[in-house]
Amino acid sequence: MPVSSIKEAGGKKPRLKAVSNTNPKPDVAEMKKLYRDMLLIRRFEEKAGQLYGMGLIGGFCHLYIGQEAVVTGIQSVQEPQDTVITAYRDHGHMLACGMDPKGVMAELTGRKGGYSAGKGGSMHMFSKEANFFGGHGIVGASGCLGTGLGFAHKYKGDNGVAVAYMGDGSANQGQLYESYNMAALWKLPVLYVIENNGYAMGTSNARHAAGELYRRGEGYGIPGEQVDGMDVFAVQAAARQALDYVRSGNGPYILEVMTYRYRGHSMSDPGKYRSKEEVEKYRTERDPIEQLKKLLEAEGVSEEALKPLEKEVKEIVNEAAQFAQESPEPDPSELWTDILVEVKD
Repeated sequence: MPVSSIKEAGGKKPRLKAVSNTNPKPDVAEMKKLYRDMLLIRRFEEKAGQLYGMGLIGGFCHLYIGQEAVVTGIQSVQEPQDTVITAYRDHGHMLACGMDPKGVMAELTGRKGGYSAGKGGSMHMFSKEANFFGGHGIVGASGCLGTGLGFAHKYKGDNGVAVAYMGDGSANQGQLYESYNMAALWKLPVLYVIENNGYAMGTSNARHAAGELYRRGEGYGIPGEQVDGMDVFAVQAAARQALDYVRSGNGPYILEVMTYRYRGHSMSDPGKYRSKEEVEKYRTERDPIEQLKKLLEAEGVSEEALKPLEKEVKEIVNEAAQFAQESPEPDPSELWTDILVEVKD
């Protein structure tokens, strides 16, 4: 589906700039991998929603259901040395970076086996080994900290790119524009990814954002593109171009990815600011996983042939949930750990 035909949630028709597809036609093996990666995120988030309903996950929990093509497409064309940072709708990014679903689910349930030893919860876990530098609960923080990661890549000369994800609400934060200025001035290798799902919490994009978000860097000389975030191959093509641009020493780039979340802003959100018909239209006509499934069928991969893969994903998610529930809670003494780093000369 051409990007020009998409309509943004919230009633505002965006001006989508088409990206030339620099990807070769994906083979069936790659298509199946992308399908598996997106399905893992979808099933993991569904299970997290169930555990939340059972009272096993406390605090905030922001699900990524519907947006799977964004991080899957971008991560698939990154280099191993690249770093990733995002906001609080972050479980999908963790899984895409290769973090163990068991450790992620254990952290969601506040258990010792979690990535932050049960102390970070949904919004604040990370993995240095996976080059994932967190979920962050402060709106707009990921863009600023991502700029710092870009500075580190340039300082080290490792040819890495910092991929800094944020929501459309974060794109309105003032500190982000200070970061744009610094990144452009110093030509830092940062790819700013705005996951525009149409709503900043419960406020539609049409009511909170003037103009297209991908053009917000023009005053600093930062180029940008807007892409269909419900099409994993469109995301791949745009990300490949953007990462090549940044990695070539040209400085930062802004990628606005038009996507949609099926669930509320968080688990406590009743979602009364949008109609059931709007959500259902995206589910039935634009779902990224179902679209890819249809493409696989067109390539001769039957639904029956995908069942072993779907079974594998189900088993991974069930094992993660079981591990999380069986993992012990952290000892109260953990309240006093990981709060200070002493540096010796």
